[in-house]
Amino acid sequence: MFFYHRIILFWRCLKDNLESQYAEYALYELFKQIFQGRFYEVPLGTFEQMTGLSLTSQEGGMKIDLPPLRQFLNRLLALRIGMQNVIFERFELLLSQQIETAIANGIFEVGVETLRAERFTIDSQESVYTHPQTGSVTNYLKIERTQKNNIRTADEMLEFVDKYQGQFLINSKSGNAAVSIPTHSIFDSDGGVVPRVLLVRPQKETRVPVNKLSSSTWQQVAADAFVAAWSKEVDELPRFTTDYLHLVTGILLPIWKILPQKNSRVFRLQTSDGQKILGRMVQAVDIQSVAEQLGMKNKLLSPEELVSLVLNEGYSQQLPGGVTLRRSYIAGEPRLEIVDALPLADQLVAVGCFTEIIQWRKRVFVPTGERAAGVLATVIGILG
Repeated sequence: MFFYHRIILFWRCLKDNLESQYAEYALYELFKQIFQGRFYEVPLGTFEQMTGLSLTSQEGGMKIDLPPLRQFLNRLLALRIGMQNVIFERFELLLSQQIETAIANGIFEVGVETLRAERFTIDSQESVYTHPQTGSVTNYLKIERTQKNNIRTADEMLEFVDKYQGQFLINSKSGNAAVSIPTHSIFDSDGGVVPRVLLVRPQKETRVPVNKLSSSTWQQVAADAFVAAWSKEVDELPRFTTDYLHLVTGILLPIWKILPQKNSRVFRLQTSDGQKILGRMVQAVDIQSVAEQLGMKNKLLSPEELVSLVLNEGYSQQLPGGVTLRRSYIAGEPRLEIVDALPLADQLVAVGCFTEIIQWRKRVFVPTGERAAGVLATVIGILG
């Protein structure tokens, strides 16, 4: 196991791509924990003596010019296997934590990525810039993507639990089923280990601290109860999912500063009619601001996209007529609320919205679920 960890770490840390920034930061966090005494198994003096690496400046604080990654790895390989394991495991956890955070924030960069799906179709295309000297064009493409949902059957989950020593769970509030298996821990601000489990659902996986899972509405159940709940949920799921990608293609350097700097992921794909596309992705939450700066005329966000963004990411959208679509939590459940729309309440209710008096104030909501996108499209038509 140690040899495997070593190979994986060297591959992660030394390959020449953007991922090295996560390894460098993980190493800095490791040094900081050692220096501050938060890595209890490896005291500062012991570490410096064993490795010959000094973390302490002449003034007594932590050095600014800390040992580089390659030197750290080389010195570590000279230690006893037991100590190598202790330090490598802490470093690997810190590295995993950095990468996981970057992925969750949508800023994990791995160079050019190839996208695959059942079908890619260009929904719309608009020229947004033409280079005055060369005539090269920058295009903004909205691409419809159809993917087959990867849905595990109840029988597959029974094997999965047996293989990974998992547990069967049912949410007492929603009736949904899940499986929990052990996963890697993270560290809190004091350097303490936070044990977690991987919570596996039919179409989603999340990592949850063990203490939060214990205090939640997820409860351990027998296999037969799990199979019934899981199968019921799976039977109701669609076999295919359609969403939209937004890519900027062609000459990018002249408009690079207009594009969001927090995420510069580049993708390649091939449409169903054989067209090959290479472009930079624009996240849905950034589309409206980018479109305005590029002077685009088309409305790029579909009602389906707006529903997903508002409910899942807390995105707010200004709609025609000075009203705003936003996410509001009512009794702990997310809703689609239309703010400042009371003068139009009767019209909106007539096309599928509903009102509710909360704390003596009437509020207007778009229904969630399968009807949401259709009702929202009609609402936008009325407001526009």
